[in-house]
Amino acid sequence: MSNLSPIKPSLLRVLEDRTSARELGRPPVWFMRQAGRYLPEYRKLRAEAPDFIAFCLNPEMAAEATLQPMRRFGFDAAIVFADILLIPRALGQDVWFETGEGPRLGELPAVGRMAELADGAGEYLSQVGETLSIVRSKLEPERALIGFAGAPWTVATYMLDGHHNTIGKGERATARTYAYSDPDKVDAVLDVLVESTARYLKMQADAGAQVLKIFESWAEGLPDDLFERLVMRPHKALIARTRELGVTVPIIGFPRGSAIHAERYAADIEVQAIALDTACPLATGRAVQKIKPIQGALDPLLLRAGGKALDARVDQMMEAWSDGPWIFNLGHGILPDVPIDHVEQVLKRLGAQ
Repeated sequence: MSNLSPIKPSLLRVLEDRTSARELGRPPVWFMRQAGRYLPEYRKLRAEAPDFIAFCLNPEMAAEATLQPMRRFGFDAAIVFADILLIPRALGQDVWFETGEGPRLGELPAVGRMAELADGAGEYLSQVGETLSIVRSKLEPERALIGFAGAPWTVATYMLDGHHNTIGKGERATARTYAYSDPDKVDAVLDVLVESTARYLKMQADAGAQVLKIFESWAEGLPDDLFERLVMRPHKALIARTRELGVTVPIIGFPRGSAIHAERYAADIEVQAIALDTACPLATGRAVQKIKPIQGALDPLLLRAGGKALDARVDQMMEAWSDGPWIFNLGHGILPDVPIDHVEQVLKRLGAQ
């Protein structure tokens, strides 16, 4: 399906034209991790793959996982089923997932060796492009297709932590310590990730992604100087390099846990929208909307809880943000135990079902 389709997805109207939610009748809606373990059809499909990475790199299976929530809920956008830790594999680092424990990474390869592999990251992960092509061919033209990658710092935290860190995981303590004690090495790793991620994003855009999202999952808790060095500077470089490679589609930046920096990020980073996390005040969202479109920021735990509190928060967000360009989403990924009827509750409240 060509990006030149006469039917322009509402998500693109927000990102490219800055159309307000009120003008559209309601905000476009999709949920982070909308393809995943809360869906019984996903769990059945996942059981057919030998491991999680094999699942991500099987275009037919990953495409099916991407399309499952679209069939069930009719979201306004699909996001390709993949993982942010595919990039380290493209750079020669071992990556595997331990059941019940999450990702594990082997020793960090030499920076020089990773730099040699960075140009080929898109080609190495071409299966993700195949997934995107399959999904785009089956997705209705009024629904947008989103590609994504982890931001350099977030991916670097896993690469630097490996499987050795046993304390402070919530703060990415090992990686942050390296950022202080060996800044040259950390900066060199970030430079490699800028190049490899730009190549990966270009491949996704070429394969049919109409929007790209940069997930900076570990932006929170950074002091000002580290936020500038580890988040702002690499994001500027990544977006500049991605555009230099010829990518023109809109980009959404998600510096999770950094609402205090949201207005500066929106003003200084050349993204087309800012995704807001659960702790972002409504007033901050309104201020950011004056600069760029926003996405977010419903608490996934509230989605799990459901009930009147969920309706009330959706109403608050609609009241606060509908006059500006806004994409309804969560402030972080949907949780595995969220009841399906709570997702339907939100969609009905928004008028999306």
